[in-house]
Amino acid sequence: MTYTTSWEAGAMVLSLLYILLAIKQSLWCWPAAFFSTLIYAVLFFDASLLMDSFLNVYYLIMAVYGWYAWKYTNTIVKNEELEISSYSFFKHLKIIFTLTLISLVLGYIMSTYTKADFAYIDSFTTVFALFATFMLAQKVLENWLYWVVIDTVSIYIYIQKEFYLTAILFVLYTILAIVAYFTWKKEFILNANPNT
Repeated sequence: MTYTTSWEAGAMVLSLLYILLAIKQSLWCWPAAFFSTLIYAVLFFDASLLMDSFLNVYYLIMAVYGWYAWKYTNTIVKNEELEISSYSFFKHLKIIFTLTLISLVLGYIMSTYTKADFAYIDSFTTVFALFATFMLAQKVLENWLYWVVIDTVSIYIYIQKEFYLTAILFVLYTILAIVAYFTWKKEFILNANPNT
């Protein structure tokens, strides 16, 4: 069954708008994320990609949280916008180890107790995307590196499930995540060394 529809096309356009606005750190990325994920939550549920459907429900919540965090977090505390931050290498190792364990457990549960397709891969992309979305909402630089891996793996899933427009979207996401990483890194370095 082919899932390429006008709904998928609309979600794709909104998703591209989201990523382009996020690269520019525009607050308006979050409404675009909200509506694209609402559409994808329904599409993926219908396609038996249960973890991806759950992930998009989470994205709905994170779109609201992201809007709030970017608009108000540092304004309330320091009267300034939220700035890009970075995690240490060892913190990332701990995060990756923990998320991998969670992915394996969820993959087992999904493959054993549900009719979910691609249970382990879908669990992996979902678990890591949950955390990467949180990092994006907190403007953690390395969120974009997580997205490069997540998006690359997701391309395979969407091709197999015949979400061809979404597969193309995730190719673009992968490229844009690389661009975003270097764009944010440049600003992060500039903020860390304002006199250079």
